[in-house]
Amino acid sequence: MLRIKNFHIAGWLFLWFIFSSYQPADTLPKNVVDSIEKRIESGNNPSIAVGIIDEKGARYFNFGKMRKDGQAVDEHTIYEIGSITKVFTAILLAQQAIKGKVSLDEPIDSYLPEDVVIPVQGADKITFGNLSDHTSGLPRMPENFKPANPGNPFADYTVAQMYSFISSYKPTRKVGSGYEYSNLAQGLLGHILAANAELEYESLMIRNIASPLSMQETKITLDQSMKDHLAIGHSAGTEVENWDIPTLAGAGAIRSSTFDMLKFLSANLGFTKTPLKAAMDMTHEVRHSKAGNMRVGLGWHIKKGANGDVIWHNGGTGGYRAFAGFVKESGKGVVVLTNSNRSVDDIGFHLLDPDSKLMEVASKSEAVAVSEETLESYVGNYQLAPNFSIAITRKGKQLYGQATGQNRFELFAKNDTEFFLVVVDAQITFQVKEDAVESLTLFQNGQEIVGKKVD
Repeated sequence: MLRIKNFHIAGWLFLWFIFSSYQPADTLPKNVVDSIEKRIESGNNPSIAVGIIDEKGARYFNFGKMRKDGQAVDEHTIYEIGSITKVFTAILLAQQAIKGKVSLDEPIDSYLPEDVVIPVQGADKITFGNLSDHTSGLPRMPENFKPANPGNPFADYTVAQMYSFISSYKPTRKVGSGYEYSNLAQGLLGHILAANAELEYESLMIRNIASPLSMQETKITLDQSMKDHLAIGHSAGTEVENWDIPTLAGAGAIRSSTFDMLKFLSANLGFTKTPLKAAMDMTHEVRHSKAGNMRVGLGWHIKKGANGDVIWHNGGTGGYRAFAGFVKESGKGVVVLTNSNRSVDDIGFHLLDPDSKLMEVASKSEAVAVSEETLESYVGNYQLAPNFSIAITRKGKQLYGQATGQNRFELFAKNDTEFFLVVVDAQITFQVKEDAVESLTLFQNGQEIVGKKVD
């Protein structure tokens, strides 16, 4: 299942490799390999592609397939990288700031049409820096975001809708007063920077970042080669649509590969000699410490680790999750990409910071047998909220659940009353009193939600 490749990247951008001696193919730590293989075996992730770069060069570790019955993935397999796009947008901002085309402390008002009103609470105006470090006061998503196709939700959101929402929004906090992660702010930033350069966002990103770094597999619009190498996205084990993000492109529209993303991390670490270095270094600088235990730069988040500061960002779209991060002190960068909406952040953090734990992954092989009579007693509907319930059904020795508006999922027994899912990180426990099933409890994302059996 695992295939490893060890590359010394050639070309004038990578002169630091010229004097490298031969290095044997590295391996991932056994606990990481075991965790990844367990996720794939359980059906959580059809594939996981890992790239690591340090002073020895770039190595690739590939697990799984582009789709369930498809080709094996490699370092050129294409994934949606979602919100990692935001650090590309931050670099574009830093480039324009260095060239004097904008200033980080400059209000954005004059860069938008006159009829667009920038909402603020108090006297301070939203600046370019506020948009990039999540202190603008703009919400995570615009309230007029109502997609016609939930499977591709950003596709029909227009610039006119964005302008309309911004002009009517009433902020709940003062500019700069707190951290609020905002796709809207980052999408607006990418929109402004592209307009300021008189280009579309994708063209600006390719011209200023992808082309200088020879990242030919990093685009928004899939060319034929990228289509041929595209890993199909999955949610709860089912294939889903790719996302198109025209208006808020700067927040999450880029597609890429581990091959290209290690070029990107190499440049951020300073291994690659590139004119982008000054702009990249600017994005790494801490701007505030208002995000809980995280510090925030331009785009990037910064977390203390055992080997130094982990500078990182993750990403997620309908059927993909992605992680990219690096530690300057250790000279190590890691990218992890998957064609599933199950997070792989823990893998990336663990490879950069050994004190960061790997997630526990449930496997079907851990399930125990439960009598059909006991399983049948759980069949019924359980109401967890006024408009949300879980229907429990049985087919032979297999128990199933189906939440309101969602696909059916398998339930696997840990014992007679405790069950786990493998398509998402969740557990269900049934409460039995005097031989009657009264309710179930759903454990997911740190929450416990009780659902009373209603029939």
